[in-house]
Amino acid sequence: MAPKGKVGTKGKKQIYEENEATLKFYTRVILGANAIYAAVNFFVFYSSSTFWTWLLLLFALAVYVGSYRSMSAMAKPAFAEDGGLLDGGIDLNMEQGMAEHLKDVILLTAIVQVLSTISSYFWYLWLLAPARALHLLWVNLLGPWFMAESPSAPEENIVPEDLWVIRVHLCSPVILQTILG
Repeated sequence: MAPKGKVGTKGKKQIYEENEATLKFYTRVILGANAIYAAVNFFVFYSSSTFWTWLLLLFALAVYVGSYRSMSAMAKPAFAEDGGLLDGGIDLNMEQGMAEHLKDVILLTAIVQVLSTISSYFWYLWLLAPARALHLLWVNLLGPWFMAESPSAPEENIVPEDLWVIRVHLCSPVILQTILG
């Protein structure tokens, strides 16, 4: 059962410690996936390694480096001159944050990299990342923009009886005298 009331906030120290643990976990994931990929492709099946094996390893490494460096930059803490923690960095475990998407990219790349030791066709699963990015772009930005109703002048619903009243008043002798002078 979920607790009722206000959700508790995290302190700077707790965010700092959780960020350190998160970065350590994803370092292990990256090293583990690369170790399995290298052991299988470069030691066991070295004779069947192709240019694509090396190229896809470089692609995975670029994804890992970019995602991990972005996460570590977001989680960078700020310390005072006396060594006290001023800021724990951005919470990497926050839901719906950019770090969540970066963690997903690292996990997707690690899973695809390990599965690609069975068959190189598993690399096509990495196309899920741009598909997810396009989905988020459509749902959060483009869709609401394209589907928004255009601002137009409010239409006045004039009933034919109202038109008759308007004509009668405009054609009244007093108004005609005022208009014609």
